[in-house]
Amino acid sequence: MNSTSDAAAGCGNVFDVLRERGFIRQTTHEEEIRELLAREKIRFYIGFDPTADSLHVGHFMQVIIMMHMQRYGHTPIILIGGGTGMVGDPSGRTDMRLLMTKETVIENCRRFEALFNRFIDFSNGRAIAVNNAEWLLDLNYVDFIRNIGKHFSVNKMLTAECFKQRMEQGLSFLEFNYMLMQSYDFLELFRKYDCKMQFGGDDQWSNILGGVDLIRRETGGKAYGMTFALLATSDGKKMGKTQKGALWLDANKTSPYEFFQYWRNIEDADVRTCLSMLTFLPMNEVNALSSLKDAEINRAKETLAYETTKLVHGEAEAGKARDAAKALFSGGADSDDIPTAVIAADRVASGVGLADIMREAGLVSSNSEAFRAIEQGGITVNDEKITDKKFTVTKELFTDGLILIKKGKKSFRRIKLV
Repeated sequence: MNSTSDAAAGCGNVFDVLRERGFIRQTTHEEEIRELLAREKIRFYIGFDPTADSLHVGHFMQVIIMMHMQRYGHTPIILIGGGTGMVGDPSGRTDMRLLMTKETVIENCRRFEALFNRFIDFSNGRAIAVNNAEWLLDLNYVDFIRNIGKHFSVNKMLTAECFKQRMEQGLSFLEFNYMLMQSYDFLELFRKYDCKMQFGGDDQWSNILGGVDLIRRETGGKAYGMTFALLATSDGKKMGKTQKGALWLDANKTSPYEFFQYWRNIEDADVRTCLSMLTFLPMNEVNALSSLKDAEINRAKETLAYETTKLVHGEAEAGKARDAAKALFSGGADSDDIPTAVIAADRVASGVGLADIMREAGLVSSNSEAFRAIEQGGITVNDEKITDKKFTVTKELFTDGLILIKKGKKSFRRIKLV
């Protein structure tokens, strides 16, 4: 699924590409890193803890970074956290993660590996996948504390942002170990694979510094770290949340159509960031599209939605999602790719409350939410606005066994009689 980059693979410096596209936030040694990436083809790693059974769009930005690096000849090491996932990273958290069973962690790791194979080229050693359960689960705790723990100052650790924000609510000793475990991961990869850099989201800065320092203390070697912007809206809110929760990369959890619609409906102010970070479009095209105004900006959003859906789900699914969206907005609503809920024909014979249908179809979480949306004028049935919260859906409203309910501009359900 790799697309053409801003320059031919192997030409130029990937550091400049990542900086121009707005990824880079912090570096341990900026000039040295830039020179290193121009001079050598290095191995670098990004870690992914299996906190769910699918990757989500926040992970996808990290995947895009690995794809950029790989296109310039560098080798990604994908570290799946079968060991660290048993503990849970406190970074960016206001509470402790629920502990998963060993069986759940193993299954989530398996699903992660399958997803990475869709995006990263593992042929001929061009990428490496490892699981830190390999070295973390069998550690001798006393040896680990003696050999690794001695390098970490508790006073310094408590100044790290990932710990500071948890001190009031309470930080468990279990989570306090996480920085040591992630730092040890970097040391292991440095020793086994000559891995010279760790990348991560900006919330991983303290953990990355811990690994860089541990490598220096244990081996005398030089390692580097770089953090990237978290995917956020122009007003600082985390991007990738939907009514159903996270925006997943697994089609069984977020359909290609829903994935497409999410990007089609982002705010105008977020178009440039998303085109830069989530597609491989050349930056001159990104700049041209993101400079469009008023109704014309919709063309940029459609391009963004198509390009991101193509990368995640393939060209065929992206095309179907685009066609479904066009059918919906043209009023035809005849595409099989529009999210559909079913209702028994005998139920509507005497009429069913619109609020009930909306709740059952997943447009709202409760009847009270449906009532509010109806009273506020945000609901249409077959493109006719409904303002009566007691509105009843009858069989006569269906055409060829179908009706279309819209909630605002972003949520749609086709209801099908069965």
